[in-house]
Amino acid sequence: MEYQEAKDKFISTWGSLGTLWGINKAMAQIQSLLFISTKPLSMEDIMEELKISRGNTSTNLRQLMDWGIVTKELIPGERKEFFTTEKDVQELARHIAKERSRREIKPVIKVLKEVSSTKDDGTEKTKELIKQTKALHDLAETADTMMNKIVNQEQNWITKSLMKLIK
Repeated sequence: MEYQEAKDKFISTWGSLGTLWGINKAMAQIQSLLFISTKPLSMEDIMEELKISRGNTSTNLRQLMDWGIVTKELIPGERKEFFTTEKDVQELARHIAKERSRREIKPVIKVLKEVSSTKDDGTEKTKELIKQTKALHDLAETADTMMNKIVNQEQNWITKSLMKLIK
């Protein structure tokens, strides 16, 4: 496979996988392009490479910066803004896990806590609702706590955590 074909295939596949880690296809494609780039890219470079609009590029770059996985880089003598992404795969995974917890798991935990605190009116259906949502709340909170402990490990957190599980 030639470079361009491999590059296009990687960007396309990573774009499709983006939804699995909570972002849209264009965001994932931008991040993957920056991930394999040997130098920071301008918005125009990204637009041209991925054939996407300025608005789409700008919006998705802002969101990637909000996730903490894309940063602006100043290049002396250049008026354009340039962008880079986290190149360390494990650090990238840490950022994604933290953001997913903040954006998805913590709000669900909050709702489950509220619902499981429903006033018990003595009916069977209310008791079941409270019981099941309390069980889900406890499970989600435990999973989030475990994930936070893993994510807050130092470098090689995935490897270290998995080795602890295996031993």
